[in-house]
Amino acid sequence: MFDTLWRDRLDQLAAEGRTLTLWLRDDDAVDVTPALDRLLTLCERHSVPPTLAVIPEKTGFPLVEYLARFPTVEVAVHGWSHQSYSKPPAKKQELGNDRPLPVILNEIQAGLGKLQALHGQRFVPMMVPPWNRISSEIAEQLPKLGYRSLSVFGRETSSPLPLLNTHVDIMNWRGVRGGKDAETVYEELVSYLDQPVPALGLLTHHLVHDEAAWNFLENFLRMTAQHKACQWRRASQLMAS
Repeated sequence: MFDTLWRDRLDQLAAEGRTLTLWLRDDDAVDVTPALDRLLTLCERHSVPPTLAVIPEKTGFPLVEYLARFPTVEVAVHGWSHQSYSKPPAKKQELGNDRPLPVILNEIQAGLGKLQALHGQRFVPMMVPPWNRISSEIAEQLPKLGYRSLSVFGRETSSPLPLLNTHVDIMNWRGVRGGKDAETVYEELVSYLDQPVPALGLLTHHLVHDEAAWNFLENFLRMTAQHKACQWRRASQLMAS
């Protein structure tokens, strides 16, 4: 039902001469894996330019060599180690107030420097906090460290630097911890047509996708890539706009 409604709404946008801007952020990349290859091959097939949120501490040159095959892929900073320092029952968070601020700032400055040195022109100075959580004290320091954008999850709110958020997550992190059923994802997507955002961000996690997630992604990318109301953009393009 909702995939039909989604398509109908896109048709309506096209009839009105309007377009929907989309971008794709995939989290937790470190190294070359079959899942990463599946994701990037899928994106390339449909001319969708993904942004990989890469964990700096754990990554290295093999990923650089592999990404040479995919010129439209961009790389952002995903914390430093993707380790939670919060104490239960608090939600997981790496970039919180559980450690001295100078320690955290040194790590995320090192992360920016490492990924910029490794990935060169495909690097974008955007912080993607693990678990989409960051304290306001740390966020306020990001511009001084060289970051130009922050990307979390949900509608954009006030921020000390420009936000480029994701809005719809294709994964169900509760219960089955697999891909959401397609109807649920389309329902969420339609809600962002009712109350638009500057660029609708789709969030994926290639390392934990099941076939439900892959099937949805295949169908969604195919549909939007072929629809004249949709335009997929790189993070760098959106940060510059």
